[in-house]
Amino acid sequence: MSMQLECPHCHAVNRLEASRLNESPNCGACKAPLLAGAPLAASKESLPLILKHSKLPVVIDFWAPWCGPCQQFGPTFATAAKDMAGKMLFVKVDTEAQPDLGNQFRVRSIPTLLVVESNAELERVSGALSPGQFKAWLMQFL
Repeated sequence: MSMQLECPHCHAVNRLEASRLNESPNCGACKAPLLAGAPLAASKESLPLILKHSKLPVVIDFWAPWCGPCQQFGPTFATAAKDMAGKMLFVKVDTEAQPDLGNQFRVRSIPTLLVVESNAELERVSGALSPGQFKAWLMQFL
């Protein structure tokens, strides 16, 4: 089954077979790695495939564009995605654009962060974390 992923570098939409998720795919337009160094924007179509096929733990940031704490936490999440590329997969879900996903994952406040591995939720935390807190929280899943 294929999914569409937006390149975090040039924002081109790429069609990717879900089974190729762990093969370090590159963007068809700019040739940059699709999964390294930047969070992926997920949709209700792509997130289930990412969770099913990723061999890495998936860190999900449920956020909204109007949320001040979400905006403040965004750079921390992006830095962690860059620093931990190849160890964890970082995904952002805009709950404004994807309300069904927020409901499906029982997100009651934003930002809410989840770690999912082998399609099972390991842990969640609500609220923006400092860079040190976020790194310490992530380290327990490596």
